Amino acid sequence: MNQRDPFGAKATMETAAGRVSYYRLGRLAEQGVSDPARLPFSIRVLLENLLRHCDGHLVTEDDVLALARWSPRDLSDQEIPFMPARVILQDFTGVPAVVDLAAMRSAVRRLGGDPQRINPLVPVDLVIDHSVQVDFFGTELAFRLNVEKEFERNRERYALLRWAQKAFRNFRVVPPGTGIVHQVNLEYLAKVVQVREVNGEPIAFPDTLVGTDSHTTMINALGVLGWGVGGIEAEAVMLGQPYYMRIPEVIGVRLTGQLPEGATATDLVLTVTQILRKKGVVDKFVEFFGPGLRTLSLPDRATIANMAPEYGATCGFFPVDEETLAYLRGTGRDPAQVDLVERYAKAQGLFYDGQGPDPVYTDVVELDLSTLEPTLAGPRRPHDRVPLREVKRQFWESIASMLPPANPLNLQATGRLEGEGGAAAPAAAVAVAAPSTPTVWVSLDGQTAALGHGAVVIAAITSCTNTSNPSVMIGAGLLARNAVRRGLTVKPYVKTSLAPGSAVVVDYLRRANLLPYLEALRFHVVGFGCTTCIGNSGPLPEPVAKAIREHNLVAVAVLSGNRNFEARIHPLVRANYLASPMLVVAYAIAGRIDIDFENEPLGVDPNGQPVFLREIWPSQEEIQRTIRESLDPEMFRARYARVFEGDEQWKNLPVPEGDLYEWDPASTYIQEPPFFQDFTLEPPPLRDIRGARVLALLGDTITTDHISPAGSIAVHSPAGQYLIARGVPPAEFNTYGARRGNHEVMIRGTFANIRLKNLLTPGTEGGYTVYHPTGEKMTIYEAAMRYQEAGIPLLIIAGKEYGSGSSRDWAAKGTALLGVRAVLAESFERIHRSNLVGMGVLPLQFRPGENRETLGLTGFEIYDLEGIAAGLRPRQEVTVRARRPDGTEIVFQAVARLDTPVEVEYYRHGGIMPAVLRRILREAMGSASEP
Repeated sequence: MNQRDPFGAKATMETAAGRVSYYRLGRLAEQGVSDPARLPFSIRVLLENLLRHCDGHLVTEDDVLALARWSPRDLSDQEIPFMPARVILQDFTGVPAVVDLAAMRSAVRRLGGDPQRINPLVPVDLVIDHSVQVDFFGTELAFRLNVEKEFERNRERYALLRWAQKAFRNFRVVPPGTGIVHQVNLEYLAKVVQVREVNGEPIAFPDTLVGTDSHTTMINALGVLGWGVGGIEAEAVMLGQPYYMRIPEVIGVRLTGQLPEGATATDLVLTVTQILRKKGVVDKFVEFFGPGLRTLSLPDRATIANMAPEYGATCGFFPVDEETLAYLRGTGRDPAQVDLVERYAKAQGLFYDGQGPDPVYTDVVELDLSTLEPTLAGPRRPHDRVPLREVKRQFWESIASMLPPANPLNLQATGRLEGEGGAAAPAAAVAVAAPSTPTVWVSLDGQTAALGHGAVVIAAITSCTNTSNPSVMIGAGLLARNAVRRGLTVKPYVKTSLAPGSAVVVDYLRRANLLPYLEALRFHVVGFGCTTCIGNSGPLPEPVAKAIREHNLVAVAVLSGNRNFEARIHPLVRANYLASPMLVVAYAIAGRIDIDFENEPLGVDPNGQPVFLREIWPSQEEIQRTIRESLDPEMFRARYARVFEGDEQWKNLPVPEGDLYEWDPASTYIQEPPFFQDFTLEPPPLRDIRGARVLALLGDTITTDHISPAGSIAVHSPAGQYLIARGVPPAEFNTYGARRGNHEVMIRGTFANIRLKNLLTPGTEGGYTVYHPTGEKMTIYEAAMRYQEAGIPLLIIAGKEYGSGSSRDWAAKGTALLGVRAVLAESFERIHRSNLVGMGVLPLQFRPGENRETLGLTGFEIYDLEGIAAGLRPRQEVTVRARRPDGTEIVFQAVARLDTPVEVEYYRHGGIMPAVLRRILREAMGSASEP
């Protein structure tokens, strides 16, 4: 931390835990620099970070002045260095980060250095929450059996993490079965205000972080500034590098009113997501304020902050206020810590009380909470909001676009459905096509049921977004109780699951005597992890899977998650809807998505009487009363008292010894990555890219799910064939996520998503392309290897929002290892663009008004990218020459999306990690630090 204090900002304050020093923002106003009170609260947190670290080297006085003079209309292009207080990882993204650090240690040893120089310099917490799968469900044994299966599949990965916990300083691991990383962060890890000793002096400062999961943003609900980054960037921050960023715009969302009866925090966040995605907030901060704020509980705010990636923002920030303090007390935090938070936030002007003038924002969006209504989002994207009353109609209007290729829907009336390849159908046709007439009969557990288009085959209370919120979890329990009392049951073909974000959820559901009712509807606890939301939904019952495959059914998943991209939830489920936990329970009972809850009964009781959803929907008063009676701070203290210990299975895992990880060439889970194999102290010179071929020509909203290996590994895929060749039977394939530590598996799964539509191979879904020199159709992996053997660089061309979705570092790593040198798109999502730079892949953006259609690009051209060798600067234009097969040329300019000088430097080094490693090695040899 800064010891120079050029602005004379250092001061002291008394707290319940004693005297602390801090760097006072008010000093800038006293010196006439600017008035921090007019700044958005999120900018104030960033400003304190710069003020405290201002040392004239990593952080300069100019950095402080540039941010202090933040203007809503005239933003400086200057980049600023952000020094997060800590880093948080989950195991899917954390394992490759650990593997990379271990590989760096190996590289340092090969170059004659001390491997101990590779060590986290800031505190790192890794929470294992992404590996549990829903193999077992619907019984009291589901949790135990799923955990046993989790350890069976992941012993080698978990042993690596135990080695890392012992080998690296500042590195802690939260074992499996504890909760979802963001919930553990919210309930326990986050301090809101931190205190660390610097030269024996306690310094207080705002808690800040970056995380390797895009939903790290949940923590902004507590007034803790943080967001998701790629594993590559997180590794650099761990090793003491600042996170460099352009000064952000801040969009204010002014909330008024309060949620009406029947509306939930889920309905609110899906509405916010639609509004802000339409507004356009990519690369921007979003900050919530206004009188409606006081009507939202901290968990309600967490629900909104969590889905910042879905509405595209860097973060969705809520300043510290009285509700923050109440939540800290309610989750069992030390009273002295709560006192520190209150005193510090008020002294720094970081406490929001709704009094006085509002901060100045780049722009303001108004939202009246009283206008909200029950809502879902789907069937493909989280910002495609659908009012509950319109879900039935919307499903049938969109079904044509979800049918498998070459398998059109056989309507029972004249007309075609609206969607790809079909004109709009008359309303009558849609009504007749509804699956009230059975499509196929299946037998399950002695019960026979009808499956048709729109059948809900997965109903999952899952993910960080909603399972952090007692109002919707208690609400789901009360709804289940009311349904069971009316004699309702879940359809036998529905795969149900309850995966709370925290073990505390089970405690308060049990105390409220609601868990038995959820279990009566087969919503048994299956694990404490992300499960269905990240594709760990496990297999469908075979009769259901067979019916879907043989009859080309458009089956449906309803989940309380945050992501519903194509093929993410389950490869056989083509329509996925996000909903509140309460609606998840309702749809599990109904068994179909095309139900009009207002006019159609949810089911029929044993006496033949119809039961409508409105009859069993709990009131807000009952939900809040149950919360007050059921939640207790002691629950949180008890659950987190031994949070890092783990159960006996965790304790009995072997722990490898030594500073260096011993790579096993026979392992199919952990392999030393090739990133540092032929490492040199000097980076190679930049060169223009010549003779490039297009590996994939893609449309809009290509997500990291489309790019990165995710979900199950197909037997006949390149990754599946690789594993079989090494003696791994298909039953032991596990998932791509579990094998992220093996680049040989991951490179074969890059661009292998079964729903990917490569326009070079029209009419085909999946990871296929054309090998241009021969015109052969083959897998993307096979073609990429052929191009590499021929020394031909590769290019990806895409549309808008390229790389949206989760912060999957393998979306960039796999792209780089396939030999892709540049990605040319209309626009990029923030994290993936940064990850591409971090792997030495050049992100290029079409100029406004131009795209592949306007320029006449087909993907069959040969491309030269000129202007790179002469030296790059931020957002420089590069000349693109595309030679058609007939010899004619298309020449245009594209913007190199290297947004800051540091990104230019990272690209020159071939990525972040080579740049950081060269700096460490030079410092070890006593030379000037660079870059």
